[in-house]
Amino acid sequence: MSDRLSFTLHELVSAIDSYADGILREHYGVDANLFITLATMSEEPGRVDVTTLARCLGVSKAAVSKRVPSLVEAGWLETHSDPGNARRVVLTLTPQAASLVERAGTALDAEFTSMFAEVPNIDPVALNASLSALTTVVLARSHSTPADRTQS
Repeated sequence: MSDRLSFTLHELVSAIDSYADGILREHYGVDANLFITLATMSEEPGRVDVTTLARCLGVSKAAVSKRVPSLVEAGWLETHSDPGNARRVVLTLTPQAASLVERAGTALDAEFTSMFAEVPNIDPVALNASLSALTTVVLARSHSTPADRTQS
């Protein structure tokens, strides 16, 4: 462990990702990348297009477009043409994918809530609220320039 916050955060996120990946592979037969893709779609209201999914995942539109056919073939996603925009591909979760997200998401939440409760002075509900607030701040800063931040 490091004394530097940035390194510790990186180590924590890496450890959490690895732990979740192990649970998902062992109990649900999927990896964390697939689960995160499907879970991200479930958090977006309505139908998600390729561009929106790419933005939410922090990857390129090309990366999502390349992966979609295999996800459709595996029965995780359905694609639809947008009647108002022929170039827009809209994605929806299949019932199988929605079920996986619900079951695995619930199990992961329970596992991490239990794990974090083992650490003194950490309330998992308060931790989630703090992490959500921190994520909002980081995302806001990532869309501004250093000059914008010094003028605030």
